[in-house]
Amino acid sequence: MIEGLVLGGTNNQFEVECPDNLVRICGIKGKILKESQGYYNPLAPGDRVSIVPDENDAHQGQIHSLIPRRNHFVRFNQKGKSPQMLAANLDLIVIVTTPAEPPFRPRFVDRLLVQAEAEHIKPLILVNKCDLAPDADLAERLSDWERLGYSVLQVSAQTGFGLDILESRLKGRLSAFVGQSGVGKSSILNALDASLQLRTGGLCEKYDRGSHTTVKGMLFHLPLSSGGSADIVDTPGVRRFVIHDIQSQDLALYFPEMEGLVGQCSWGLSCSHQSEAGCKILEAVYSGVILEQRYESWRRIKEEIETGNWSD
Repeated sequence: MIEGLVLGGTNNQFEVECPDNLVRICGIKGKILKESQGYYNPLAPGDRVSIVPDENDAHQGQIHSLIPRRNHFVRFNQKGKSPQMLAANLDLIVIVTTPAEPPFRPRFVDRLLVQAEAEHIKPLILVNKCDLAPDADLAERLSDWERLGYSVLQVSAQTGFGLDILESRLKGRLSAFVGQSGVGKSSILNALDASLQLRTGGLCEKYDRGSHTTVKGMLFHLPLSSGGSADIVDTPGVRRFVIHDIQSQDLALYFPEMEGLVGQCSWGLSCSHQSEAGCKILEAVYSGVILEQRYESWRRIKEEIETGNWSD
């Protein structure tokens, strides 16, 4: 039995990179992994597994067990009605957004930040297509995210602007690129390593949003121009990111500017932070300590968790 790294896969067929430099196509012994029961997918890129190589075919094998994960990044798959793992054992979540084409969606970014906070994975907010005219809200939101301690970087896959800095952030790490369809995740990876030749797509003019071109998550080893390498998971674009395993009453704990105020209100932990006198979070909003748009984002996400009605 040997240990391998899951690069990608679907259903019961996974590409597993092994220490002998072979990538084996592996099924799961018994087709069930106890640790992944209840999930939409049993494994994700970045998982480490124990496999038994096929004695008759060096390029085949069977997954025997999952090595315990350090972490995993998850969204709730509404179609499958179960949590879906996008990547595992990550050092960094790269949240890719744009000022336009498709439009800037700060609440989408906030949802991803909340999920990253819940999983204790460091996020990087990456603004691609920075050569386009900025959204009116962009500068204020980027400044506020930075004020809260989040790393923000602007790049252009088309012009190459900022890619050298991005390389330095990715070097020696396992990172997952996550974002809505059309923001240019695959284009950025192609710009970092032209040999990848990942398929990219344009926008749907009618709806001004991207089409899905990456159909499954895949882990790549990228050689960097500055030397060294980076491990990157390119995940499929999503139009709607549904938070997983966070209760509405706990949501404020995953907003850094609100966390320290939870329980300090006149109504204590019973405060809804929406209308009560003596609410410390509302006072912070009124005084400008908490950005009004971030509070609105918290309020909308809380409502979505409670009702199950998630917007794009």
